Parts: sequence; structure tokens; C-alpha cells
Amino acid sequence: MTGWLIYRGDGRPHDGILRLPAPPNWRTFDGGPPLPTPSGNESGTDRRLGSAGGAIAANSTAVQMVNAALYLRRPLLVTGKPGVGKSALAFQVAHELQLGPVLTWPISSRSNLREGLYEYDPIGRLRDENLRQLMTTGRSNERDTDDVSIGRYLTLGPLGTALLPFDRPRVLLIDEIDKSDVDLPNDLLNVLEDGQYLIPELRRLAGQSERIVVQTSDPHGRAPVINGLVRCRAFPFIVLTSNDEREFPPAFLRRCIRLTLAEPTAEQLAAMVAAHLGANVADRAQHMIDEFTSRRNGTGTFATDQLLSAIYLRYSSADSNTDIAVLRTVVDHILADLNDPGPT
Repeated sequence: MTGWLIYRGDGRPHDGILRLPAPPNWRTFDGGPPLPTPSGNESGTDRRLGSAGGAIAANSTAVQMVNAALYLRRPLLVTGKPGVGKSALAFQVAHELQLGPVLTWPISSRSNLREGLYEYDPIGRLRDENLRQLMTTGRSNERDTDDVSIGRYLTLGPLGTALLPFDRPRVLLIDEIDKSDVDLPNDLLNVLEDGQYLIPELRRLAGQSERIVVQTSDPHGRAPVINGLVRCRAFPFIVLTSNDEREFPPAFLRRCIRLTLAEPTAEQLAAMVAAHLGANVADRAQHMIDEFTSRRNGTGTFATDQLLSAIYLRYSSADSNTDIAVLRTVVDHILADLNDPGPT
């Protein structure tokens, strides 16, 4: 059953997003006016996926669940051990479906909904207004009554930017949602259900200035907000990652498509090494990949980036003057169980 797939998981860019059918009526949004999706290279793609741009075959279950989230316009909650590729999945989807730069919201215990939606700097605005008045004192009876200037002091956060009325869905990575304060998942419910939010600071000016241009989370990005309301047109593709360190409320879970990523196979690890360090290095390091896979399948905790770091040191940074015995000792320390103490 492949005909329904919009995202194929093979890393080859295409315009399949144009074949995405209309959403069910309970997930239809009509924000506007429509904005063009930013073009260009996705931010962080090479760093996350390697020079292959994500040309690593995705797990078939992951492909199916990504497509379910796209069709249903629902967030994708991805759980799994650290280093299995949870956050990379967002970059893979953005790269393959050509959905522009990935918007990223890293979560900490201090994160709150307002942080994800927008930031307003009233102090900066007041300071600039006082300075302007000092500079115009003694001149004509000048007075700045242009409330549109508030847009210079208001910046949409990653979630707030993703919910702008783009003509194609933006990709938003909400990274490590399980680190959040206990209230954040519940606080997200209405925003994710309605696909919109209100900016009170702009709403109060609706009678004077209906259209105010604000800054966004995209580099040099700016977008108009009408009457203080931001409402999406194409619901964003949202990836929420979790290391499975806490439980989430049922009301939050029922609004998500859930996926648990297994640890990458030896073949997938070899493809990752080739993408980041080259096929030649991957061939030479096959014994390290096999040994790492064997260790990981036993007891202990290991992460994929340990393997990438070890192979880089062993084969990419060594030269004829390198003491191989010393280098092997360093590599062994890097590949040690994450629960073990470091070298002394």
C-alpha cells in the first residue's frame, strides 16, 4: 500500500505535498491572506542529516505514521531512546517535501505557551519612544501616532510562526516535550485544536490599525497579522519528541499521532555514517558499526552520535603521525556505556 504515501521516506525531494487531499472538515482552517512558504535550504539539514540530505531509508512504520499525521493534520508525538533520530525525522520530512526551514522550539522546565507563540518587548518600545521624543523636542509639534510601529517590538515564536497562514504546511519541531512543566501539554491543547491564537497587544489596536507587520522566527522574516489574530491555512506538520521520561494526559495524547522509534539497524547506521562522513569511511568502519550494534543490543545505554564521533576520530582526523594506540583508547572511552563514569 504505497499509493497513498505523500512522504516516502527515501530522502529524495519532490512535490508530493501538492497531492495531499483536503483535510477532514473538523481539521479545516481558513486563515489568510495566504503567505508563500519560505524557500531555500532547510536550516540545520546538513548538520542533522549529513550531505545526503536525509537519503537514508526511513523505518516503514515511521513513514506510515508521518503520512497519517499529514492527512489528519495532527501533531506527531515521537518517543524513543536518545539518539534514535526523533528530531531528525522533522528535518527529513521538511527536506523531502520541500517545506522550507524547520522551525525549532527546544523545551526546558521553564518553557511556557507564550514563549512558543510570541514575545513582546514593551520596555524596548518605551525606551525608543522616549529617545524619539527627546530628539524631536523644540521642533514642530511632532508626535508619533503610528501604532504600526509596535510590530518592530513583537516577534512570533516558532509555534506562532508555524501557525501563520502559509500556503504549504510548515514543519515545527517541539523538542523534548517531556522536559516541560506539567502544565505545558494541557496549555497546548486549544492552540493545536483550533490552529489559531490571539495577540492581545495587537487586538487592542484593531480599531486603529487592522494590519500590523511583525517579525517571525524565520531569518529576516516578517508577516502581517490582521486584527491581532493568527490563524493557519495549512496546519503545520508538528513533531513533538519525548525520551519517554514522563506520562502525558489523555486529552493531549488523543490529539496526537503516536510513534515509537526503534534503534537504527546496522544497515541504517552504515547509511548514517556514509551520509555524514562518506561512503569510504563507512566501509572502513564497518567493524566499528558491527561492534557498536552488538554492544547496544546487550546491556547498557548507548547513543548513535557516540558511534559517529568515534568513527570521525578514528578515520577522519587521524594522519600518519597519529599514535593509533592512544587514539583507540580515546575511541573506547567515547563508545563506553553512558551510565559508566568517564575516564579519570
